Amino acid sequence: MNGFTFLSPWRLLALLGVVALAVAYVVLQRRRSSYAVRLTTADLLSSVMPRRPGWRRHLTAGVQLLALGTLVLAFAQPAHDVKVPRERATVMLAIDVSLSMEATDVKPSRIEAAKAAATSFLDDVPERVNVGLVSFAGTAHLNVAPTTDRQAVARAIAGLQLDDGTAIGNAIDMSLDAIASMPPAPDGAEVPAAIVLMSDGTTTMGIPNQAAARRAVQAKVPVSTIAFGTENGTVTIPDTGEIVSVPVDAPSLAQIARTTGGKAYEAATQGQLTDVYSKIGSSIGYDTAVSSLTQWFIAAALVGFAAAGGSALAWSNRLP
Repeated sequence: MNGFTFLSPWRLLALLGVVALAVAYVVLQRRRSSYAVRLTTADLLSSVMPRRPGWRRHLTAGVQLLALGTLVLAFAQPAHDVKVPRERATVMLAIDVSLSMEATDVKPSRIEAAKAAATSFLDDVPERVNVGLVSFAGTAHLNVAPTTDRQAVARAIAGLQLDDGTAIGNAIDMSLDAIASMPPAPDGAEVPAAIVLMSDGTTTMGIPNQAAARRAVQAKVPVSTIAFGTENGTVTIPDTGEIVSVPVDAPSLAQIARTTGGKAYEAATQGQLTDVYSKIGSSIGYDTAVSSLTQWFIAAALVGFAAAGGSALAWSNRLP
């Protein structure tokens, strides 16, 4: 169902009765006018009833018919779609904390930009959706299990520290374990989940990307990836002062997204990262529910009947 609809559309057939009443009213009014012309004259009518309701009588009848039609619409159970947050949905944030994230081609640095964007993302996800955090370098670490406590996740993001290596596959694997640990839905329905993975590099150790991606496919958990940084990113080795090139590896991350049914994004600045997170936040964590509008149609019909009754009393009883 999209937008506005009726849950019992067959009941709209009752509108034929309203149309029949409208036709009957017009026919009776014409016959009444015909009899009046034959039995008397316009001058006589004016002397006996100088203040006839005239068009106002028809307006009152029209409002009554409109109110009756509105009641029929209410009987057909009007409804529309509304977006409601999923209460059991889980989103895992997996953030790369390898040493290449120290590159400053994204200001003030890749890691600081990632932290800012991830924190902003927490504001975009519905409050009742569980969010967890996994950080990864040479290994993956579960910083925060899925929770609705946004402050706990924000504190963990702020405290991320850089380390050697890049194990993207391990990060996906640990994120899937965290999702699997969540209790199932009471009605047995599938609990929606997603992984948002941020990285700038290529896996150098641990589980291969595609092995982890296949597990995500089996678990029906899409992995959306964000490749950030530029081709010109560099880091300086503290001990030697050597400048090492650390270009972003967008194709590897895009392959993960394609395999798992997620979306692949590229962002080179903090502003773009925040925009990417905002888009992801608005595309997960919602269900479409049907909301009834019957009460509003009934209220409109009652107002219509009240208005018609009031006008009839006000206009029909004003005789000289």
